[in-house]
Amino acid sequence: MERVPENSIYSLQLNGSGGMQPLSAGTPLPTSTPAWVHLDYGKPQAELWLQQTGLLNEAGREALLGQSSRPKLVRQGDNLLLILRGINHNQNDRPEEMVALRLYITPSLIISSRRRPLLSEKDVYEQLATGDGPLNPGDWLVDICDALTDRAGEFVETLHDQILELEEAVLENEMPATGRLGRIRKQLIMIRRYLSPQRDLVARLASEKIGWLNDDDRRRLQDIADRLRRWLDDLDAGVARTAVLADEVNNIMAEATNRRAYQMSIMALLFLPASFLTGLFGINLGGMPGADSPAAFWTFCLILTGLAVGLGLWLKLRRWW
Repeated sequence: MERVPENSIYSLQLNGSGGMQPLSAGTPLPTSTPAWVHLDYGKPQAELWLQQTGLLNEAGREALLGQSSRPKLVRQGDNLLLILRGINHNQNDRPEEMVALRLYITPSLIISSRRRPLLSEKDVYEQLATGDGPLNPGDWLVDICDALTDRAGEFVETLHDQILELEEAVLENEMPATGRLGRIRKQLIMIRRYLSPQRDLVARLASEKIGWLNDDDRRRLQDIADRLRRWLDDLDAGVARTAVLADEVNNIMAEATNRRAYQMSIMALLFLPASFLTGLFGINLGGMPGADSPAAFWTFCLILTGLAVGLGLWLKLRRWW
């Protein structure tokens, strides 16, 4: 008889009314009512239990031990092997580096594993702790998919708000912080890369004829797939909007560069006659006009000032300035 593993994250029994009964390590796993065993496969005791338990076949062991990270659905009769992904909310980690949640579900047992914590797993556990959780493995699967989708939607909304903020700033000709726009685009692209196959996986689940999934579960799964589709549409729109923002930022930078280059050209044009005359009168050859006059220097300065003012007025009248 299989026993509850040591050092599990959650080991509990669904009571059929939305609540749970915790299971102690080393006690036999119940067979009369569904149980949920949640493990961190990075811990040696959990890894050893997954390798030795007779509840899993070879494919199940490989999936639950983290040897595959792509979204996956394998049906083995009434048993399901799933790999889903959720937003990474762990400190010092990037949200777009999504966390894999690995599931093996039978009509009477749920075995799940992950390496890094997920808020979605905590959401489902808290529902069970308050007596408002899933009644059976079918409800549990729907609830975990729903929690993963809700967390993903919250992150997509956060990205949407950041893009709106950048759009308002760019309209005011304010430049975004270095790398911020590129970071948002990367997050949009990476989240879409993971959510797209997950949408197809959930839609496939909704159409699978599995004994412990009832019509209400399939309807809810289809609703979740539709929500994922809407989030993917928002991600596509976000990618397009950030591309427009990048073009606008480049235009602002090019306009600023051109304006500065134009101003420098005007300054050079203003000083061109003065540079010519000072160069000519600085050759130190005999016969230069005013060489013996004490007022020649000030007269020369006055001529240069008049040239600069006259040239400035001419540029103003021609609307170059």
